Amino acid sequence: MYELIIANKNYSSWSMRPWVLLRARDIPFKEHLLPFHLNHGSGDFHKFSPTGRVPCLADADLRVWDSLAIVEYVAERHPGVWPAAAAARAFARSAAAEMHSGFTALRTHCSMNIGLRLRLRTQPPELARDLARLQELWGEGLSRFGGPWLAGSEFSAADAFYAPVATRVQTWSLDVDAGSRGYVERLLAHPAVKEWTDAALLETFRDEGHERECLASAELIQDLRR
Repeated sequence: MYELIIANKNYSSWSMRPWVLLRARDIPFKEHLLPFHLNHGSGDFHKFSPTGRVPCLADADLRVWDSLAIVEYVAERHPGVWPAAAAARAFARSAAAEMHSGFTALRTHCSMNIGLRLRLRTQPPELARDLARLQELWGEGLSRFGGPWLAGSEFSAADAFYAPVATRVQTWSLDVDAGSRGYVERLLAHPAVKEWTDAALLETFRDEGHERECLASAELIQDLRR
């Protein structure tokens, strides 16, 4: 059985992607959650990941690190990770890769914090550009392949990659068009995504630096964590 090593569910968007994919595709795995603070200066994460970062997938003695590499490794062994049709598969792969390497302003100004509800005091121009591109990308996928998921009727790795973005839209009260809002709502309601976000709300660890960073640029509407 696969073993997936992740960090805090409230904060770790990179961990969320492969976890949601495995759960959504009913691929068995054992979860190992190691909170971020365990790696502060200790190097503990280097014991299982050559980069000292999460996520990392263990398959017996083999280690696969980086969320995109994990997805491709799993896709070689399990059908349905990517769409079967060539055009949809190419789009899904491109969309996932764009999320993996792009949307820098969205990451910078709207970091993942599932338990909070915030409202930005001002929206930087670079964030507006990222949101415009995000809506363009989602609109293209939903229109070309008929939905309800980004590349067609089946939840794929592309959707798993945008699940953390859906939480950001919710956390930061981001204004997106109706089609994008519907996609965000479907993502958040997916059983695998909901299982992750429900667990995130129960976590008690707080990364104080991360919390301060979030509140520096936004108004706090609500903290849903216990």
